[in-house]
Amino acid sequence: MSTSDSSSAESATFHKVPSRHSPDWERVTTLPIVECGERLVPMSLAPEPIKVFPAYARLGVPGAVPECFVREGVYRALLDAARRLPYGIGMVVLDGWRPWRVQQYLFDTLNEAIHHHHPALDDAELMERTREFVSLPSRDPAAPSPHLTGGAVDVTLCDADGMPLDMGTQFDEAIPESHSDYFEILPELTAAQRQARDNRRLLYRVMQEARFTNLPSEWWHYDYGDQLWAHYSGSDRAHYGPAELDTIENRWRRQLG
Repeated sequence: MSTSDSSSAESATFHKVPSRHSPDWERVTTLPIVECGERLVPMSLAPEPIKVFPAYARLGVPGAVPECFVREGVYRALLDAARRLPYGIGMVVLDGWRPWRVQQYLFDTLNEAIHHHHPALDDAELMERTREFVSLPSRDPAAPSPHLTGGAVDVTLCDADGMPLDMGTQFDEAIPESHSDYFEILPELTAAQRQARDNRRLLYRVMQEARFTNLPSEWWHYDYGDQLWAHYSGSDRAHYGPAELDTIENRWRRQLG
């Protein structure tokens, strides 16, 4: 373990990741959205200690963009969270705003994989298992998928050399170990599991202090300003609805229309 890893673990020791229920999607999607109109901005503009690695574009997901876009409020909140990290620890942004096509691809791919491995699941069970890790693709202005708003972001931690810290699973592994509290509820932990637990605790603490909320089934997924954030933060409304990139074509249409 490096010195920076050790200090991160020590700083996180007394900040457990809480156990929370899965989102009540029926309630989540009925929360009102009062769109604030913030623009999408690229996370590659951010200074250290933030790094950007657009995971889906690197993995060749059809339609994925080679950048991580988020709403301006999310951008500033991520900087706030990253600056709370101990010296030598950085934050890696893996995904933010997604085109609807990418959300549909991820949902369909996971749904098919689960059905292949568990053919006895009925339609309701298959939907529940899929939505545990990928939300239903939706461009509905009143109930958009979180990542379509620019308010959802996937993040991890890295050391001073930019190497990702051990979080216990890879990003986007659709397994129970990916649940944020997984290592909090195990009766006994190996040394490696304790390190992963403490790294998750550190990430959770700085993101919570920056007013993000966490999706319980994914240690990497955090929300700010969208309906899922409103659900877990107790807010009576969300600030972000569906968003689109400001293309040059759209800009000219506004200017010349």
